[in-house]
Amino acid sequence: MINVKGMVNIMNPRSEYPRPQLVRSSYLNLNGKWQFEIDNSRSGRERGLFKPEAVLSKEIIVPFCPESKLSGVEYRDFMYSVWYRREVELIKTPGRRILLHIDACDFQSEVWVNGISVGKHFGGSSPAVYDITDAAADGTNVVTVCAEDDVRSGRQPLGKQSTRFESYGCLYTRTTGIWQTVWIEEVPESYITGMKFYPDIAACSVGVDITVAGDYHGEVEADAYYGGALVGSAVGKVSGHSARLTVSLSTRQLWEVGKGRLYDLRIKLGDDIVTSYFGLREVYYDGAKMILNGKPVFQRLVLDQGFYPDGIWTAPNDGELLADIQRSMALGFNGARLHQKVFEPRFLWHADKLGYIVWGEHGNWGLDISRPECYAGFVPEWLEILKRDFNHPSIVGWCPLNETQKNQDPRFVELLYDLTKTFDPDRMFIDCSGWFHQKTEVFDTHNYCGDPETFRKTYEPLTEGKPLENKDWVGQVIPASMSFVSEYGGLGFAGVGGWSYGDGITSNDKFIERYKGLTDVLLDNPKISAFCYTQLTDVEQEVNGLYTYDRKPKLDPAIIYAINSRKAAIEE
Repeated sequence: MINVKGMVNIMNPRSEYPRPQLVRSSYLNLNGKWQFEIDNSRSGRERGLFKPEAVLSKEIIVPFCPESKLSGVEYRDFMYSVWYRREVELIKTPGRRILLHIDACDFQSEVWVNGISVGKHFGGSSPAVYDITDAAADGTNVVTVCAEDDVRSGRQPLGKQSTRFESYGCLYTRTTGIWQTVWIEEVPESYITGMKFYPDIAACSVGVDITVAGDYHGEVEADAYYGGALVGSAVGKVSGHSARLTVSLSTRQLWEVGKGRLYDLRIKLGDDIVTSYFGLREVYYDGAKMILNGKPVFQRLVLDQGFYPDGIWTAPNDGELLADIQRSMALGFNGARLHQKVFEPRFLWHADKLGYIVWGEHGNWGLDISRPECYAGFVPEWLEILKRDFNHPSIVGWCPLNETQKNQDPRFVELLYDLTKTFDPDRMFIDCSGWFHQKTEVFDTHNYCGDPETFRKTYEPLTEGKPLENKDWVGQVIPASMSFVSEYGGLGFAGVGGWSYGDGITSNDKFIERYKGLTDVLLDNPKISAFCYTQLTDVEQEVNGLYTYDRKPKLDPAIIYAINSRKAAIEE
């Protein structure tokens, strides 16, 4: 078994199981107090900070980034290298492997156990897994992590992290180092490393592809449950390091918007038993609108950037992840663009359960995709994100890039399309949201015009099958197939300070009048099938949220709900 030792027992934040899509009973949460040191000279390796006897000069509360209040550090200047150290007591079991997980660490990281390097990871938003079995010992073990981060390099995705000392405009406080849960699990010599689920609503079944580590030549068993009752079973044979099987389901319960009906799965491979879940649903884009389970759905989305006043990129607790979805739904939104950030799996799990549709994005800002280094700085991590999140029924589309300019490398954008659609051919795809499209399935635009009548005239040509008069500064013609206004609004009140789009509004009545006017334009246009309002909450100095940064509603949610939820033209 695995045990924890020492001061880390004093505090154990974010202790919930971090990976709802692949659950094992063996689990040790390593969040809490770690030793910590800032190493801006990047001399830590020369000074031997990875050695087990090293002592770091500060403390930090993991998984909160050192910039955040909840970390206990609150250091807001640039940190090019940071170190973490803590002790873990392990009891090694013959025939079992010990895996260390760091679910997100920005940006480049290396891990040592007892002074032995167990691996490196590149990417600030995707999970890293290290097999530490050979480096670990019975008794006390020292885990050391070094994270390196250079937000001014142009070689790594940042999302909305500021490259200036201060936050400004729509760029905010940085996140350096560990910002999601660190944990350990114990597995057999042969174990499941990944799964892909392929729901088939016509056949009332789910296909299951499994990847396996170790030398295993036996069978894999899968049982499906709904509401606790067994509704299907299948057995497959492992060939090489993978297995494929199909589970026929005796009950047909569709996953729908607002109705997150989920099946549970139990999968057994030798001594490895994992549980998971899936939604029985079909989603695709028909050239004009999203089709879910054979019916068109108007996407009433809100821009959600996933920032928190005290945790920055990390929610203070699991309840706040759920609460942000509930806040959105209380305003009449049925989903969100998860904008310039890869949200953690537990947020997606809550979305799955509530029937809340989302677009999976990456935080590409800060990465110069006109440079050849962009391939190494983006593509491997994007594939890791696709693998991690493939099974979430709430994700209806992928969008790797946002507001990309005309100097982009077209081969890079085309590669992202081909890679994503090869890995996941069914979900909708936007190559570069809002500005210059290169190879896309859904053509979208961003428009922060604050006058409803001008806004209406802009999109009126679509009703006649005509392209739009060019309003896009990058100089790309907006075709008649455009159907998604993926950023609009951004309304802010006058006299509150901060930054928002357009002129400040002086009263609640004027805000509601403008909000309704803009939103009605999109709901009433029979060629528009999706919108995304900017945004759910204020973020630091950006004050165009429908809630404040500390999640207080600015207006009566019922009024916004009534505006958003009325029937759209495509739903008539």
